[in-house]
Amino acid sequence: MSILPFIEGEPIAGRQLIGQDLAWLTTRRQAGIERFQKTGLPTQKLESWKYTRLRPLDDTRYLPVDAGGTDISIDTVPSVGDVAARLVFVNGRLRADLSDISELPEGVRFDTLENVLAEDPLWVEANMGSVAKDADQAMLALNDAMMDSGFVLHVQKGKALTKPVEVVFIGGLTDQAIAYFPRNLIVLEEASQATLVKHHVGHGRAEYFANSVSEIAVGDAANFKHYKVQAESIHAAHVATVHTRIGRDANYEGFGLSIGGLLSRTETNITLAGQGANAGLHGAYMMRGNEHCDNTSYIDMAVPNTTCNQVFKGVLDDASRGVFQGKIHVARDAQKADGRMLNKTLLLSNDAEIDSKPELEIYADDVQCAHGMTTGQLDTTALFYLRSRGIPEALARNMLVQSFLGDALEEISDENVREVFLDRVVHWLPAHCFLAGEWKESA
Repeated sequence: MSILPFIEGEPIAGRQLIGQDLAWLTTRRQAGIERFQKTGLPTQKLESWKYTRLRPLDDTRYLPVDAGGTDISIDTVPSVGDVAARLVFVNGRLRADLSDISELPEGVRFDTLENVLAEDPLWVEANMGSVAKDADQAMLALNDAMMDSGFVLHVQKGKALTKPVEVVFIGGLTDQAIAYFPRNLIVLEEASQATLVKHHVGHGRAEYFANSVSEIAVGDAANFKHYKVQAESIHAAHVATVHTRIGRDANYEGFGLSIGGLLSRTETNITLAGQGANAGLHGAYMMRGNEHCDNTSYIDMAVPNTTCNQVFKGVLDDASRGVFQGKIHVARDAQKADGRMLNKTLLLSNDAEIDSKPELEIYADDVQCAHGMTTGQLDTTALFYLRSRGIPEALARNMLVQSFLGDALEEISDENVREVFLDRVVHWLPAHCFLAGEWKESA
């Protein structure tokens, strides 16, 4: 396995890893090494990885990022517009010239993990690993061993961010295959509020592997909105592991838009730990060519009176493949739980494939839970109707696809973010497409 050279021998010495002078972090890295060497890379023999094989990691030897791999010209940096602060990482390294965290309000810390480790290592030690505790997750163990970048968002009790904060990860534009391992810590204290938007984009033709871990603690009565665009290059392998704990009467809203990457997988683990906690975990995926996208989730409704809802919709073209594995676990005595899950996929090609496995595991008896999935092609009747009204076929198909995905995008409560994501959907479509009410036949 080509990733193993990263952690064989002396993994700390000579590598650009953050916090190398902290004994507790060195101990944590060593524990991650031992766990990863024991488990190895996940294989399809594992039920949670049944439909996804990490082929790029078998076929490619990835190298650590050197300083020259980040000092490259960037023409554009994606954004949702008016934000409170922005961090930009290129190949896993901060680009200060593209970042701005100068206008943060009092009570909000938003900075690189490297800087927070230098300024407040005890806080990081207390919070790292407090949410992500799954010792059997190989990609979490690998991140523990090799974390080399990432960010911290900490909102103190009662504080509210009125504008989103934004993080941009740009990969590629190097002469060799590289790998980087961001570790992100997000802590919202009691009755706080924040919105975070993450962009993962790729440039150039070089191969790269991003293995990120995010730990999210949403305190009692807090409200956190977490949005992500995964638009990596066709030469990228993107693996993200997210662990979230939601407190009493707290709300978590997550949405992931996946529109790129040779291989992408987002594994989300959510624990509803306090009564009245609510989680909305939604997403949309659009794949073409030989792209592979995996959305795997596990929601633990651990206490009574909690709610969760999942809506994932996808469009697959050419020989692309999508995977949806969603599981809702209702613990014993977690009465009055209300959990719902839905996955719908459009197949635009006979060679496209979707593997969908929604599951409910219920140990309480007074609950309301439902799950479902559908897979199909474009409605030929609706397509004929649009064509009969003089709409070109390519545009008509795009309008139907856009309408299909619109239901999922409606789950984004932030209107500005929703419009930006909708624009990404429109630009993904294979032919020119206009928003509703603005279409006209191309010349």
